[in-house]
Amino acid sequence: MGQSKFTAVQGGSIITPKGFSAGGLHCGLKKSGRHDLGAILCEVPAVAAAVYTTNLIQAAPLKVTRESLQDGRLQAVVVNSGNANACTGKQGEEDAYTMRAEAARHLGVAEQDVAVASTGVIGELLKMDRVTEGIAGLPDRLSGEASGAEDFSQAILTTDLVKKEACVSVVVNGKDVTIAGAAKGSGMIHPNMATMLAFMTTDAAIEAGALQQLLRQATDVTFNMITVDGDTSTNDMLIAMASGLAGNEALHPAHPDWEAFAAGFTYICQVLAQAIARDGEGATKLVEVQVNGAVSDASARAIAKTVIGSSLVKSAVFGADANWGRVIAAVGRAGEPVNPETVDIQIGHISVLEGSRPVAFDEEEALQYLKGDTVRIAVDLHQGEGRATAWGCDLTYDYVRINAAYRT
Repeated sequence: MGQSKFTAVQGGSIITPKGFSAGGLHCGLKKSGRHDLGAILCEVPAVAAAVYTTNLIQAAPLKVTRESLQDGRLQAVVVNSGNANACTGKQGEEDAYTMRAEAARHLGVAEQDVAVASTGVIGELLKMDRVTEGIAGLPDRLSGEASGAEDFSQAILTTDLVKKEACVSVVVNGKDVTIAGAAKGSGMIHPNMATMLAFMTTDAAIEAGALQQLLRQATDVTFNMITVDGDTSTNDMLIAMASGLAGNEALHPAHPDWEAFAAGFTYICQVLAQAIARDGEGATKLVEVQVNGAVSDASARAIAKTVIGSSLVKSAVFGADANWGRVIAAVGRAGEPVNPETVDIQIGHISVLEGSRPVAFDEEEALQYLKGDTVRIAVDLHQGEGRATAWGCDLTYDYVRINAAYRT
């Protein structure tokens, strides 16, 4: 993913690509008074794609959004936080359809071109009087300025401490194309997607099938490689919309600039995924696990996620304990081919295991490294060419405190 293929846009956001506006407001779903309803609007029907949670229990908005996306197009997304509208039966479904209809009416777009997303507490009906009143107020809050993107980013947060956004530009057919994203996620994060919502915008012209293919490929190596707590949400959704207003020839895998566009697109996904992992509930550190030398990339991904998801590894990182035994134990239980005699492990630049044998290292040096806000663990299996990277966070006292009182 060579960054020379794209350029980071400082201060960029989901409204930076041509044709997009966004906004958010407080409609009354959150007791805190923070924004809890937002929307993204494209001035033209956009080529669109999405991926969803693999949890078999799926919230009502996912059904509505799947239906809207059947033709591969969207023009608007409406999203609420504070209530997941999950496990809410027929009424919840009707409420999600009402959100779609009301958003279409007030934003002046076709009902079929509106996606719906929700995040928050499971099992409670939406306060629809507040939601519909809020949707009526959204058009006046939509903006193509930074304030609109800021309001939207705030509207999608739950236990998140910070907003997550990223933006890059790529040259396609000699024209500047912009790709941007915004996301939320802090807990119940173990994607194959988790309480994770992400929204991507681009002004590139791109074929619908190519966008869906790229979204899946990028998700596999980014959002699906993070874990906070091993729990997969009922509401995960990642939506990408492409306005086509950059004026390039439609992108597809055989396009000469496809590789550069795909690199920029995947980079946005990676930045958002890392931001979610770093902002894990109660987290004090971002943890990165790199696995090399596996029999395949798929095997490396499984091992990396097993290590990053280990409560014992996460606890050791929180305690700044260079306990490599936790790491090799996780490697061995991942259900993937491992030669028990050829495993190397490094914590940062410090080698702690070579050929599955302990290496003498400076405990004080390791302690100081582990006290930092980013911890990298490298595992080399010496089995093949497979490699993967996963991201997570440490497991802290605050994670338990936050989730013990989530509904109250």
